[in-house]
Amino acid sequence: MASISGLYSSSSTFKPEKFISKVSSITSLLPIRRESIVISNPSKLADRSSRFSCYSVAREVPASISKSNDGVPKSTLGLEKDSKALWRRYVDWLYQHKELGLYLDVSRIGFTDEFVEEMEPRFQAAFRAMEELEKGAIANPDEGRMVGHYWLRSPKLAPNSFLRLQIENALEAVCKFADEVVSGKIKPPSSPEGRFTQILSVGIGGSALGPQFVAEALAPDNPPLKIRFIDNTDPAGIDHQIAQLGSELASTLVIVVSKSGGTPETRNGLLEVQKAFREAGLDFAKQGVAITQENSLLDNTARIEGWLSRFPMFDWVGGRTSEMSAVGLLAAALQGIDIKEMLAGAALMDDANRTTVVKNNPAALLALCWYWASGGLGLKDMVILPYKDSLLLFSRYLQQLVMESLGKEFDLDGNRVNQGLTVYGNKGSTDQHAYIQQLREGVHNFFATFIEVLRDRPPGHDWELEPGVTCGDYLFGMLQGTRSALYANDRESITVTVQEVTPKSVGALIALYERAVGIYASLVNVNAYHQPGVEAGKKAAGEVLALQKRVLSVLNEASCKDPVEPLTLEEVADRCHSSEDIEMIYKIIAHMAANDRAIIAEGSCGSPRSIKVFVGECNVDDMYA
Repeated sequence: MASISGLYSSSSTFKPEKFISKVSSITSLLPIRRESIVISNPSKLADRSSRFSCYSVAREVPASISKSNDGVPKSTLGLEKDSKALWRRYVDWLYQHKELGLYLDVSRIGFTDEFVEEMEPRFQAAFRAMEELEKGAIANPDEGRMVGHYWLRSPKLAPNSFLRLQIENALEAVCKFADEVVSGKIKPPSSPEGRFTQILSVGIGGSALGPQFVAEALAPDNPPLKIRFIDNTDPAGIDHQIAQLGSELASTLVIVVSKSGGTPETRNGLLEVQKAFREAGLDFAKQGVAITQENSLLDNTARIEGWLSRFPMFDWVGGRTSEMSAVGLLAAALQGIDIKEMLAGAALMDDANRTTVVKNNPAALLALCWYWASGGLGLKDMVILPYKDSLLLFSRYLQQLVMESLGKEFDLDGNRVNQGLTVYGNKGSTDQHAYIQQLREGVHNFFATFIEVLRDRPPGHDWELEPGVTCGDYLFGMLQGTRSALYANDRESITVTVQEVTPKSVGALIALYERAVGIYASLVNVNAYHQPGVEAGKKAAGEVLALQKRVLSVLNEASCKDPVEPLTLEEVADRCHSSEDIEMIYKIIAHMAANDRAIIAEGSCGSPRSIKVFVGECNVDDMYA
């Protein structure tokens, strides 16, 4: 066998970035042998090209794919194209869940039987890890927490009766509250309609992406309550949502979702909404609902202020896997979505994913395809293409679920690995007019997942645009045509098919990908249930705001002098004792000036060295605060 490391040269003219695409075409066809990798200097892995080099030197290229008779690498000759062989592969590997009406086609991913056999020990280890997780093992070692989102749809699996009762009581409370709001038994205090008509959900990340996806996928055309989201700390976005409510603010149920109660974006959204209520002469507490962890800052605030209701978030459920908790279920139930069917679909999918036979386990099949297509290193992106308008937000939902779970710098053994899978997507056939051109003919750095929905319209509502062809037939043709066109050019794809978009099938899709992420994380040995990078970003944001307060203090002191003393950036940085942060100070001042909170006395922000700045008004109180 010829080692890829033999292709490297000590020549100074070697360019790794030019070589990487050639290696990818070979290595994407091979299993990763991590146990044979020896990294003498893990710090070099911080650079992606050096990380690739470290991994690739341990791979071997079988003679069968190294060279063809004409000297071309056989791996570049493409995937299996014989139609009869492809049909046999399709039938052999097609997964079907009859009760859910769900199919998984992995035949257009080019893994080999030898690859599956070699990966078998890793899968068995992953299955054991998932079994222990469901029994209540500490699956998030960084935080010492259990991971129990699977119990939410099967409370009997919870490791003790206390947790089981918590889950069952929370579901009962959600259903009861939603029924009473929809029926008008629970009413807003000052609404002329006499009932709640709108939901304003305030939350970010997992507290918003799941509920947004489910609302777009499942809410009826005329739901009992329509839903809007404040999912960012963008003032203009918040103002837009509140303005859109108009007089219906009086009949709006505000759901505030934050596990800790201290998430800055959610806190800001809450304060902005409370301000709008005060200005409208409304009592926010009588229309506010909190979904948060018991005894969190938000929970205590809601209890003390007498909010309309409170629902629990559990310590052992992460935000990105919280859709089947009160986080997702309350909003869904208020829109008239059958949440028990959603839970039932998820539970059925969980059952299917507990088998230890890879071929019969749909989540394991997804994880197998991801590993093969990306080399187990995230070398290719995952493109999600749902051919159904109502599933448009599925790719956004999966972005967080996959990328926040798998995008890790270190593995469970402390090795720097910089793992992850990049997820993006659109909807079909919009994608046909967007980026399919590049997917078929451009850089080969992805694998696709088609989400197919067989039912076009409710029974009895379809009609033919032309003899024998409906509007839905065109959509079907676009999906199948795009799949074929990509594969003809050696672009691999997975197809997930459901009969129709229902609460049960959506619950199953969520459960399918949750489990696939957990299994893949085990295969690549990372903790799927923490997010240290997110915490690092929050910490850095806090430092920026602390610096801004020091800048304001310095500018205020200078503005209180007579005459006012405009300051240069260097002077501001020096008085803040933060000369090393002068670039950030410049950005802070530019942002303040754009929002009329600072005055540029001289120069312009386009020439940072030229500016002199002050705040305009002297605030004596701030000087002695």
